[in-house]
Amino acid sequence: VEDNTEMIHFIGQEINVHYNVVTAGNGEEAIARLQEYGIQLIISDIMMPVMDGFTLLKKIKTNLEFSHIPIILLTAKNTLQSRMEGLELGADAYIDKPFSMDLLLTQVTNLLNTKADEKFLKKLNDIIDSHINDVNLDVDMIADLMNLSRPTLYRKINGLSNVTPNELIKISRLKKAAELILQGDMRIYEIAEAVGFNSQSYFSRAFSKQFNMSPSQYAKENNIELK
Repeated sequence: VEDNTEMIHFIGQEINVHYNVVTAGNGEEAIARLQEYGIQLIISDIMMPVMDGFTLLKKIKTNLEFSHIPIILLTAKNTLQSRMEGLELGADAYIDKPFSMDLLLTQVTNLLNTKADEKFLKKLNDIIDSHINDVNLDVDMIADLMNLSRPTLYRKINGLSNVTPNELIKISRLKKAAELILQGDMRIYEIAEAVGFNSQSYFSRAFSKQFNMSPSQYAKENNIELK
């Protein structure tokens, strides 16, 4: 995101060697691009017309749909106050102009490998955990409870974990089942029901595929005697 055409061409050309690049001339254009593309990282100038980098940063970091996206700020305004303002608003990195392209690329690589958005994942996991025994728990229910559209939920989950929401729900159910097996207080069919499977045979197949052993084998491996 940069209003200087020479600079945006230079940066875009260099980064495009390694990643797919989408450009915008100011913060307002950048917000529109976020709606169109599955953006994974943002590099933005600070001093821009229409919407500057700080305003863009604040809008992104306070929006649940986009808050997981790392943001690198580029600026010639290299005062301590400016740097602190950017970091307080949630900037993930701050690079002064003129800068080394190698440094920028290293920051990009490091940020793309950082942990996923903890706030989003915590809310997602809390919702799944609290509805784990509901056979009707699906993408639509989660999207509704998180106040997100279905496509947005798909994009967020896939961007953070590389699995679909349905796969995440199933994995969560099976992990909870494994926990219940280790407690040794329930029968297999009771565990299947407790984690939202209405078919014990399907539960056993799914469990075996996830853990490479049946529920009863899992119990035996962990010295648990099921009822």
